[in-house]
Amino acid sequence: MKITRSQIETLFSDFEGKHVMILGDVMIDAYLWGKVDRISPEAPVPVVSVSKRDNLLGGAANVALNIKALGAVPVLCSVVGDDLKGSEFVELLHKDGISDEGIVKSAERITTTKFRIIGNKAQMLRVDEEIDTDLSESDENRLIEKVLSVFNKLPIGVVIVQDYNKGVLTRRIIDKVLEMSGSRGIPVVVDPKKKNFDAYRNVDLFKPNLKELREGLKIDVELNEADKIRQAVIEWQSRQSIAAMMVTLSEAGVFIRDVSGSEVKEHHIPAHVRNIADVSGAGDTVISVASLCRALKVSPFLTASLANLAGGLVCEYVGVVPVNRSHLLNEALELIAGDQA
Repeated sequence: MKITRSQIETLFSDFEGKHVMILGDVMIDAYLWGKVDRISPEAPVPVVSVSKRDNLLGGAANVALNIKALGAVPVLCSVVGDDLKGSEFVELLHKDGISDEGIVKSAERITTTKFRIIGNKAQMLRVDEEIDTDLSESDENRLIEKVLSVFNKLPIGVVIVQDYNKGVLTRRIIDKVLEMSGSRGIPVVVDPKKKNFDAYRNVDLFKPNLKELREGLKIDVELNEADKIRQAVIEWQSRQSIAAMMVTLSEAGVFIRDVSGSEVKEHHIPAHVRNIADVSGAGDTVISVASLCRALKVSPFLTASLANLAGGLVCEYVGVVPVNRSHLLNEALELIAGDQA
């Protein structure tokens, strides 16, 4: 069956107003932009003359930005520090029109901040300020209460679990959220990291990149070894009872395998040629598009095709930026409409 223009336009229309819970590690992406025209006399390093500073939402909060950019309603659940950066984070949420009702402020933690120094439109250095130990039991309890409150208050259509290994997603938090989602029949989409890779069972979509697949499964597999990647996906899906698994493969595109229907569906979607400026945040965009597609029960082929396209689009910009909905729609109509699923 071919993907029609009408099908794509209807899908984008259906994104609007869909409530999406995003649970995971949040942070501030702090940028210092400037020009480099000399090397420091103190050490063989470039000197960046700063002309602009930006504080942007990062981590799982960038997923929330992508969800909002697509026309849906993000509800972000996470923990930040009860500090100056935590207050700045909440201000950034308000500025971008995102509710802070799911945010816990903890006196036991600092707000994760990634400082990126950009010189001559290229990233020169990144400095991270963070605490990545697991949440305390009291902070776990407060976050669980926030999540439960959101479930009871809003018509959540899908849950995104966005892991950056910064300590918010403890095993207890994961278990509780999967239990609450499952009892309500809400699909869960996961963007995993190594630490909790095996914590997710019976989820609707599991989306590692190749590096995360290698680390999570402790296997040696290369980008060009399609058969080994496929076999690893088959085995992990079976072990964890995962309905669909999508592996992002950088310049090789994405591979998706879905066993939720009456027949197994597998697709490898090649990447589109791009002028890549920065891959930061591409995974956030991919999971955002894929989650809305899964919530709307879109075919695996269209889900992977659209997510793949969106991830490539944001790589054309320096820095972490959400996808442009109009640009994505236009490219989908041009590049996906007419494809044979």
